[in-house]
Amino acid sequence: MKTETNDTRKVFSKMGSCSRTFCYLLNREFGCTMEAEERAADPLAGGIVMRGHQCGMLWGSTLASGAESYRSHGDRGRATAAAIVAAGNLAASYARRAGSVNCRDVCGHDFTRRIELLKFMVKFILHINRHCFELAEAWAPEAMHVAAEGLAGGREGLSREPLSCASEVAKKMGAGDRETVMVAGLAGGIGLGGHGCGALAAAIWLKCLRWCRENPGKSAYNHPEASRVLRVFIDTVGDELRCEKLVGRRFMSIDDHTEYIQKGGCANLIEALARS
Repeated sequence: MKTETNDTRKVFSKMGSCSRTFCYLLNREFGCTMEAEERAADPLAGGIVMRGHQCGMLWGSTLASGAESYRSHGDRGRATAAAIVAAGNLAASYARRAGSVNCRDVCGHDFTRRIELLKFMVKFILHINRHCFELAEAWAPEAMHVAAEGLAGGREGLSREPLSCASEVAKKMGAGDRETVMVAGLAGGIGLGGHGCGALAAAIWLKCLRWCRENPGKSAYNHPEASRVLRVFIDTVGDELRCEKLVGRRFMSIDDHTEYIQKGGCANLIEALARS
């Protein structure tokens, strides 16, 4: 990994969303550029289409860690496992730093209310909202460190070929191996954390990625595909987005999550998202 001057605030101001910012920052740290993939992360800001779940910094850094896992590990099973471990490290690190992984808890705004979103955006543009900038700047070096630690692991201790609900959606959507591993860490609500659904986020990102590749330089921030995929999700399982509520528990390990998927867990949702 290469070490850069911490110019997180400058990058944040330029990128405009926390999710895209951290996808870019970790990609840069890992020595690569993925411009379309970074833009496609925009709709995950604000906790999945502004729903207040995991902070966009986590979605973006998890995607970048997945990309590095794909590059680092020749075996896809090992790459999947390492991406999930890295995502768990990122979520734990962020929670220690911010007190919660959820956007709504951290920034104090309910973005499902237009007036709250408008207030936040005005503060962001005027640089009055310093909390998100300060948090991003403080957490960025730590995020890079814990992601690298997680990616150094592999399949040791696993009794079966690891699966990720997010990767299963990606495969059914026709994604390539790189994209399939990129989303692997979103499994079980990012690193098996039980929060906002990783399969939903993967479907949104992939839909927007296709559009970003066809529209160079344009942001997918308010792209209607993101809201449409969210609607498919809600029509399929209801308005509850939290993984642990959807499945009735939290996954205790990668093997636990793999067994759940192998036995058909969330199969209807995965199929619906893949068809969205």
